[in-house]
Amino acid sequence: MIRKFVVVAAVVAALAVVCQPASAGERKKIDDKLNAVSIGVGAAATAGYFALGDWRLKWHNVNGLSSIGAMTATTIGCMALSPMVATVVLNRPLTQREAGILFGDCVIPIVGGWLVNEAYNDHPEWDPAYKPVVVKKKKHAKM
Repeated sequence: MIRKFVVVAAVVAALAVVCQPASAGERKKIDDKLNAVSIGVGAAATAGYFALGDWRLKWHNVNGLSSIGAMTATTIGCMALSPMVATVVLNRPLTQREAGILFGDCVIPIVGGWLVNEAYNDHPEWDPAYKPVVVKKKKHAKM
């Protein structure tokens, strides 16, 4: 019974990913250079995590630091380092969206930045550079 439930849940999740909502505007894509920075800094943070644990997959207390503590430290290090590297690589200041994408990739590897980008696509008013379109109502002439 549980196996059937898992299969049905997987099919529903796959269909939810395939279905696209209606969009009135253009959806912004993530820059390839930003993806490269995210992958590079994420790999460095992962290497730092394993270096703290003496290059073992499972460890508890090495040098007085637990695995959760090391994971927290490397995540914070990734969140501090990735905007610096991206600013140098892109040769310009980052937007709030780009910084959020980098932070998302540090917290949830691989999909975090995509989730943040989709959140900004669904709510463009979150971006400080967003300027809403104001539609002026026409006044009707009296007859």
